Amino acid sequence: MDKNKRMAKEILKAVGGVENIAAATHCMTRLRLTLKDDTIPVDEDVKNIEGVIGVNRTENQYQVIIGPNVAKVYDAVCQNGVIGNQTETKQDDQTTDCKKEKLTWKSVGKKILNYMAGCMTPMIPILLAAGLINAINSICGPDMLGLYTQESNMYILLHFLYQAGFYFMPILIGINGAKLLGAEPMLGAYMGAILIAPEFISLIDAGNGFSILGIPVTLTNYSQTAVPAMLSVFAMSMIYKFMNKWMPDIITTIATPLLTILISTPIALCLLAPLGVNIGNLISNGLLLFSEKTGFIGLGVLSALWEFLVMTGMHLALMMPMLASFFETGQMTGATLCGTFATWAVFGVALGAALRMRGKKNRAMNLGFFVSGIVGGITEPTLYGLCFNYKRCFVTMMLGAFVGGVYASITNVTVYVMTNANFLSLLGFAGGTLSNIVNGIISCVLSLVVAAVATFIAGFSKEELKEGK
Repeated sequence: MDKNKRMAKEILKAVGGVENIAAATHCMTRLRLTLKDDTIPVDEDVKNIEGVIGVNRTENQYQVIIGPNVAKVYDAVCQNGVIGNQTETKQDDQTTDCKKEKLTWKSVGKKILNYMAGCMTPMIPILLAAGLINAINSICGPDMLGLYTQESNMYILLHFLYQAGFYFMPILIGINGAKLLGAEPMLGAYMGAILIAPEFISLIDAGNGFSILGIPVTLTNYSQTAVPAMLSVFAMSMIYKFMNKWMPDIITTIATPLLTILISTPIALCLLAPLGVNIGNLISNGLLLFSEKTGFIGLGVLSALWEFLVMTGMHLALMMPMLASFFETGQMTGATLCGTFATWAVFGVALGAALRMRGKKNRAMNLGFFVSGIVGGITEPTLYGLCFNYKRCFVTMMLGAFVGGVYASITNVTVYVMTNANFLSLLGFAGGTLSNIVNGIISCVLSLVVAAVATFIAGFSKEELKEGK
């Protein structure tokens, strides 16, 4: 018998059988079971099952720690009688209707991070594939080997394959978010599609005003964004569950999806989706002012926070004055360089994880994250696929970016050439003095090395390393 099927049978037997399972799902390493009677399983018996690493109990879930093959065990559990559709719509302790967890700042923060991670983790194969495709294009295209030109069909093909992986991110997030929150996944996809509908994008391009019932809509391109879709789908899911609960059965099939979309769309377009942008502008401008007033410390702090700004779209508020300054002066210095060191710190996190994590699958995946970053200039796989699942990696990334930013500020590093966000960004320091080139390279290498070393030493808990073997 296949070992995963054997594990599934033994786990089911140990937890009281299929009839004792209210819901089941899995994350990257754990089989998560919501049990009707959680007194039945004997933890030591479950731990003694060959292939099981450990057991963890939460207020809502019985978690069996398995490792990278958890998805195969989960599939085998479903094949043994657990209803797959039921398990897919409830993913984590924040979405179950079991015991109510006491709300604290810590628990709320955990729920938010779990929701964001749950939205992004299933997208890892897409983010990784798209990132590596862009890396191939960078290597083989005009940037390096010059095997084909930017106008060639091959370059165009690989470029839109890369873009497709990121442009439709709101739709993919919509599906995942709706599943997590117990709503209809296709309505989640619909909500994500609304944010990037061609007609909506054309309004943005035309610069025309638009309103819903007299309420003005902030015209913003939400393609390749994550947070606006997460917020919008959250609201949509709450409305959907309310409608589904109270709508008469005779009309629910038609009325529930119709009213859900009609009610949630104005909330999304007029309030939630632009909320992150508006708040982000305030935060970004505040951070820019902070960096200007606090010298090299401020630059280090802004570098450390840069990727969080990118994930929420807040960095756009800083990019315009940065670009305007570059076009006017032909150079970038100070706060305008933060993104460079933050990016190299992300490369370092992926490298440190590839060296530290156990198991061929995890090492290969993180090495792929590193390659897609340093060659293709794509940081999303590392941010969403690694850092969201191992929260310490956010800290090590911030540390690396901070050190690189501080060194660059102290040595007055300047960028003279706009380049790609990959290793070619080192060329941006050419154009001034030799010392500028050297210090620019040192700043980037410092960001990478510090982040990699910090990730290797402190990026993962003992339990996380054990789970990932």
